[in-house]
Amino acid sequence: MKTFLHEVATDLLARFGDDLKDVAIVFSNKRPVLFLKKHLGEVTGRSSWSPAFFTVQEFFAKSTSLVIADPVRQFFVLHSEFNKLLLAENKTTLSPDQFYPMAEIILNDFSQIDYDQADAAALFCELEDIAVIQQQFPHLGDEQYRFMQQFWGSFSKEKQNHVQQRFIDLWKRMPRLYQDFHAALEREGLITAARVSRRLAGGDAGIPGFTDQYKKLVFVGFNALNHTELSLFKHWQEQDRALFYFDADAWYLNDPLQEAGLFIRKNLAHGLENALGDPPALIAGSVKKVRVTEAQGHAAQAKAIALFADSALLAAQSDDPEHTAIIVADESLLIPVMQSIPPEAGTVNVTMGYPLAQSSVFGLIDLWLSVQEQVYKEKKEAVYFREVDAFLSHPLTGVSEQERSQLQKQIFEHQWINVPLTALHFVSSLATNFFAVTHQGLQGIDALYVLLTAVLEQRQRAGQLQQLESNLILAVSRNLNLLYDGLADYASSLPLPFVFSLIRKSLQGLSVPLEGEPLKGIQVMGMLESRCLDFKEVIILGANEGTLPKLTAPHTFIPDSIRRAHGLPVPENQDAISAYLFYRLLQRSRHVHVVYNNLVDETNSGEQSRFLRQLEFEGSHEFSYSAQRQKVSVEPLRELTVAKEGEVWETMRQFFRAKELKDEKLSATAITTYLNCQLQFFFKYIAKVREPEALLENLEANQVGSMLHRVLQWFYEALVKDHREITADRIREKRKEIPSLCLNALSVELFKKENQLQFPNSMQQIILRIVAEYAEAILVHDEAIAPFRIVELENNTDYIRRFPVNVMGKAEEVLLYGIIDRVDIKEGVTRIVDYKTGGRDEVKYAYLDDLFERDGKRQNKAMLQTLFYTYVYEQVKGVTLVEPNLYIIRKMRNDGTLFFSGGRGGKVLLQAEHLEELKSGFRDHLQTLLEELFNPDIPFTHTTKEENCTFCPYREICGK
Repeated sequence: MKTFLHEVATDLLARFGDDLKDVAIVFSNKRPVLFLKKHLGEVTGRSSWSPAFFTVQEFFAKSTSLVIADPVRQFFVLHSEFNKLLLAENKTTLSPDQFYPMAEIILNDFSQIDYDQADAAALFCELEDIAVIQQQFPHLGDEQYRFMQQFWGSFSKEKQNHVQQRFIDLWKRMPRLYQDFHAALEREGLITAARVSRRLAGGDAGIPGFTDQYKKLVFVGFNALNHTELSLFKHWQEQDRALFYFDADAWYLNDPLQEAGLFIRKNLAHGLENALGDPPALIAGSVKKVRVTEAQGHAAQAKAIALFADSALLAAQSDDPEHTAIIVADESLLIPVMQSIPPEAGTVNVTMGYPLAQSSVFGLIDLWLSVQEQVYKEKKEAVYFREVDAFLSHPLTGVSEQERSQLQKQIFEHQWINVPLTALHFVSSLATNFFAVTHQGLQGIDALYVLLTAVLEQRQRAGQLQQLESNLILAVSRNLNLLYDGLADYASSLPLPFVFSLIRKSLQGLSVPLEGEPLKGIQVMGMLESRCLDFKEVIILGANEGTLPKLTAPHTFIPDSIRRAHGLPVPENQDAISAYLFYRLLQRSRHVHVVYNNLVDETNSGEQSRFLRQLEFEGSHEFSYSAQRQKVSVEPLRELTVAKEGEVWETMRQFFRAKELKDEKLSATAITTYLNCQLQFFFKYIAKVREPEALLENLEANQVGSMLHRVLQWFYEALVKDHREITADRIREKRKEIPSLCLNALSVELFKKENQLQFPNSMQQIILRIVAEYAEAILVHDEAIAPFRIVELENNTDYIRRFPVNVMGKAEEVLLYGIIDRVDIKEGVTRIVDYKTGGRDEVKYAYLDDLFERDGKRQNKAMLQTLFYTYVYEQVKGVTLVEPNLYIIRKMRNDGTLFFSGGRGGKVLLQAEHLEELKSGFRDHLQTLLEELFNPDIPFTHTTKEENCTFCPYREICGK
């Protein structure tokens, strides 16, 4: 296969021979330079002096003594000149952070105007009506005039809204801003790259004789030329100073309907001559084998590389750099691609550069910026715990396992949602640098530079520094130095968040070259980098409609119709460029493998590129289609059971030996847990697997219940100190203290101490309001039934009772234990009061059997627990006729607090003989349940009710 660059090399040597050293060869990008040098060496077969190689930007830059201004400097100059215009109009100036989004668009528009030699004053002038357009633009042709009229016909209405008026004002400013911006840059010895091109094309070069040292200017592989390039190329050709090598194929060049040939056709129509003569018929003259593979998902496209390993990749082991290329149409696929190329594929050379934004280095920088922004915004000497956790787990911070565990323990103990900066200093890590607070713009850049230097040194000392990390950190450091220099004159007036946003913006698009042998093995590159290069085997990834060609709205203030009228680029241009890059890759290839993502989502069409369909319908190539499917094997969930034997049974026997409160005992919660899931009971009460600690950023339902219990306990304890008799007046008078009691309860829930929370956040205020309303609902009910006498509150020591169970024919006993929310006496009846906040709890029941039902929908845990407390209380106190009352906050107003059964005969309250009959049946059911629990022949098994697993802390162990 003779590649395009090989043909260029052969022709150049035939034309110039040993004089080739006096030739300047210009490309649109750097990548083809090495390949052309390789071919020149192969054709000459001997050592010789090399011609000069340039990119077009480098070549044009030689025409001026001014320095190309970096983007940051351009922004600040533009900002300064824009505010001068606003002051002249007696309008409020814009801060840098307000102006930045607008500035990016303006700078882009100014560059495009220069590259295409448009008249800035004419373009930006406000045109009030068509008559003014005719006066201002006499040079416009009929087609251009129609474009302008079409735009203003929809825009120049009698009443403009506010946004339109601001747009008009901005346009009025643009001609003056354009001139002032460039003049201000020149006063500083600076210029933009686009301005260099315009001056050179306009005959106003600072160094007009910069081309004199070369006998010939050779431009290789150009396609879409802007007006300045076209003007210069024509001028140099007329002077017999230039040669042009266009890389095209007759299939799309000679067909005016083929968008791929649009720009080269224009170049030839303007008189530029192709040094290689008529284009070859490579696409139509051979049958290409095109294999199209659909992948299910973005990253899955990279996995499809394995499908080509036997053919394309393994054959590339010949180290021929023009054998195989992986073209990444969607550049976000680079990292998945690098991870998917099999080792047996041999040498791989990545020309795209590793994106900083996808590296751990940028992850650390972004985390540091977030911490600094947070501290600055909230004016607190504390950092949100999730940021701290991200720091502790980041691979570059060097926090020791001991220090990580120690701090995490502190965070959980103190329930630090915001961790004090004083707690964030470790001997073995970067914490001191990382959490040092920055207060001024340039200090932020300095602090980040110091942090990255510390990372580099620490990784080096630990012997963990990788070459890629080092390259990324050095690239960031160079970028920060440039940013620092650009900001130096403006630092005092810049808000810190804006500096941070500039840092983030300047680093996001940064990439560094990867180590590799550029002329060996598989070449991995983007579409633009493939210009001028040819390969036998081509693998194109990300070939979706919307990516190839890419559908993006231009960032511009110049409407489409105005752009067309003045010859500025329009969206169709990008389509034509994409089409050219795609079809050009096919010209000299033998096999083409194309992969696209067939999943439809908000960012992907799920359709293959229309270029593929066009090639299939219009050509005679061999197309084959396949689907890439990842092999997914899911192990069936094995039924987990735990036999009651060995150590498990020995642990369970501890319940039989229990005699005191500190010994093993069974609570009402343990009973309902067993009914809910036997395995959950095992993990919690037998194996004693502790639930993972969690920081209570937002309280959960059970914690709201705990707060309510604590508030009511404190409320009634204060009343009982004076007298146990509770009246409606005493409750009413005391209710005004509910808000302060709720605040203290939340403090205890979060920090395990009272009076630790003074300024609750918005979420905590909502929780406080909910708990206060729950408490009010209960106290309003108590007011209505008062007077009553409080016997005791939240007694957690006295209510334990031995309960007989039959274990393998032997009589044993276990301890039952309960904490009763409240015991009171009303009208001579002792009441057990249990508070419930859940929405599924209820005081209505149908059958006693339902309370002990396994995995069923008729369970009533609240009733079971209240009856449990009543039974234990009666047994301990030796009394009967105790009345269970369930205070279900959401239902007590309508349903009351006494259990009842309902049927055709109406509502039947569980009192007197009905209640005593229920208690007797409850005891029998409880005994049956406990004898099952302690039956060694019945193992612990998993619940069959899937919803019971939803919030289970042990579901990861079970695999549910």
